[in-house]
Amino acid sequence: MAKKKQTAQQPYLVVGQIVAPHGIRGEVKVEVMSDNPERFKAGAELYLSSTPEGADARPVRLATSRPHQNRMLVRLATTPDRNAAETLRGLYLLIPEADAMALGEHENFVHDLIGLRVETTAGEALGKIVEIVFTPANDVYVARGEAGEVLLPATREVVRSVDLAARTMVVELPEGLREPAEPDDADDEQAADAGADEPAAA
Repeated sequence: MAKKKQTAQQPYLVVGQIVAPHGIRGEVKVEVMSDNPERFKAGAELYLSSTPEGADARPVRLATSRPHQNRMLVRLATTPDRNAAETLRGLYLLIPEADAMALGEHENFVHDLIGLRVETTAGEALGKIVEIVFTPANDVYVARGEAGEVLLPATREVVRSVDLAARTMVVELPEGLREPAEPDDADDEQAADAGADEPAAA
């Protein structure tokens, strides 16, 4: 799983993003971007920022925390009601890089993956990674190129190799992962002509 690493005057890691307020008691929905559930336990201290780089990061304490539909519902000690929670929409929750767990095997920081050139094992260029979508099952890499976007599950079966020095990722593209190209008008006309030559069923 990718982990978000950002740098500012003090390097930070993004561990979550506030999606929206929840209810009237100051809770907010958080999209979790950390494998460590202890990050969001009640009483934990995180940093709140309007940017993933943490340029305006300020410390906050989690007053309450509970899971909810693949997300977390948390209430900061400084948000007693929905009006206060509304001001947090879209903000990032960070930790200092020094507090981060060591990367495991096959893990990379998000900033290392964004911009990688993606090609298939057959040598076909798919574009560059422009976004990483976090899902409960696995991360999904969004590669964008001249032919459009391709969603690549971050699994060993799909991602065959990552070379950070060369800024490349090689993938095995499963059948059906991309939508077939829409036929143009000429193709439609040819198909119609071909169909017209076929004998009708008796």
